[in-house]
Amino acid sequence: MKPLIRLFFRTLRLLLAPFMIAGYWLTRPKGIVRSAAAQQAVDARTRKLALYHYPACPFCLKTRRTIRRLSLDIELRDAQHAGPHRDALIAGGGKPQVPCLAISDAHGSVTWLYESDDINAYLEREFGTA
Repeated sequence: MKPLIRLFFRTLRLLLAPFMIAGYWLTRPKGIVRSAAAQQAVDARTRKLALYHYPACPFCLKTRRTIRRLSLDIELRDAQHAGPHRDALIAGGGKPQVPCLAISDAHGSVTWLYESDDINAYLEREFGTA
């Protein structure tokens, strides 16, 4: 029975994925406008961030929407399929859960932040308008 249920949800996900991605692109928010100097400062701070995500994951879409709304230039790393990004996520964060924000500091250590609400709160706190 478990394989049948798993097959059902996998098929449902495959059918809904294009609609979720299209919905994201049609309803994505406009980014906030900063002065050129302020945007350069934000871009410099976001170079140390990377978001591990799946393209059609609803929680990842929620996080990418916040990134776009805050006009952040964060590297997106697709960790859905086997490859270097998925391996790095498992090796560094310990589990293949997405979304996951990798936050590198000046010393080279990386903090792995899971859960879309926690990631969005961090982004709002660090880059949101006061």
